[in-house]
Amino acid sequence: MIKQIFKNEVKNHLVLDIIPFWEALRDDEYGGFYGYKDFNGNVDKNYDKGCILNSRITWFFSEAYLLLRDDVLLQNARHGYEFLMNRCLDKENGGVFWSVTYDGKPADTTKHTYNQGFAIYALSTYYEATGERKALDTAFDIYNIIESKCRDEGGYLEAFKIDFTPESNEKLSENGVMATRTMNTLLHVFEGYSRLYKVTNDERVAKSLKEILDIYSSKIFNPEKHRQEVFFDHDYHSLIDLISYGHDIESAWLIDEGTKILGDKRYIHMISPLMDELCTNIYETAFDGHSLPQECENRKVNEDRVWWVQAETINGFLHYYLKYPGHVEYLSAAQNVWDYIKKNMMDKNNGNEWYWLLDKDGHPYTDKPIVEPWKCPYHNGRMCIKVLKDL
Repeated sequence: MIKQIFKNEVKNHLVLDIIPFWEALRDDEYGGFYGYKDFNGNVDKNYDKGCILNSRITWFFSEAYLLLRDDVLLQNARHGYEFLMNRCLDKENGGVFWSVTYDGKPADTTKHTYNQGFAIYALSTYYEATGERKALDTAFDIYNIIESKCRDEGGYLEAFKIDFTPESNEKLSENGVMATRTMNTLLHVFEGYSRLYKVTNDERVAKSLKEILDIYSSKIFNPEKHRQEVFFDHDYHSLIDLISYGHDIESAWLIDEGTKILGDKRYIHMISPLMDELCTNIYETAFDGHSLPQECENRKVNEDRVWWVQAETINGFLHYYLKYPGHVEYLSAAQNVWDYIKKNMMDKNNGNEWYWLLDKDGHPYTDKPIVEPWKCPYHNGRMCIKVLKDL
């Protein structure tokens, strides 16, 4: 009964709140979706449009269509897809820009590996929803770009100029370090490749997935601390003592699920215990019974509550309840986070879309926008879809 109430509430939030909020940001004049909405709900129609934002929105509407089979969702997915194809792709050098202007001209022409991975994720899901062959062909074009220009013999690199000559990685470096490799980029390349493999069973993609899992198990996962390391130099030396709680719980379910999609028993046996450790460690050392803090740097916890971290906490705990049904504490934890989100995270003045950031006491930071290049329906929309599919 409680599970059904949880599921019904999440479905209503998806259908009545999240979908209408993002539909309203559709730009029918210049294409894509508006790139900025401030804390007070004011849309800046002249703000640059992030290509990650538009990839994620295209993925979201495609995935929502696969679940709900509402043709309006498919129309919105096509709107995002056409903008990606016509404006975000670099027709001359290949790959996807970081951002374009409000009217679709190249703005930030950085080619970031992370961004390429999300384009593959969006295009593969759009292909699954529509059977549009051009979407799949473009996903493979970007896959080939990543494999030929965005990596070396040791694994995946980060940021490049428009012609794929390397540049520094400001976009995914934080906490006072400049990283040559990051856990976050590897995770989301894996995510994009997993979806591409799911819809094709392509052996080249399978080989790449296995290489990523080898890197993950030998370089990213820290078995002594039961966590992931986050930022690395070229040789995978960790640059900072940082626990990214949100990324740990996100990886715990996302990598576990992607490994199952790959279907190789050797890798399932190798990866599954590591992901179990991540989930258990987060539950026992970071979860406070209702929400998850942002991170812990040099043993000091940042107690702010980030929107996407709460969404991935539900995803992670729900995944492990289904994997180990005897652990009902994970289901209770997911439901408790949902109660926290309903009470604190939803912005009643902005259609119940989520605040970006709350302090420890649940008060929102008013300088954080509701929409910008990173703030999108990827995490909370995915959480809703996962709850509906899994329960």
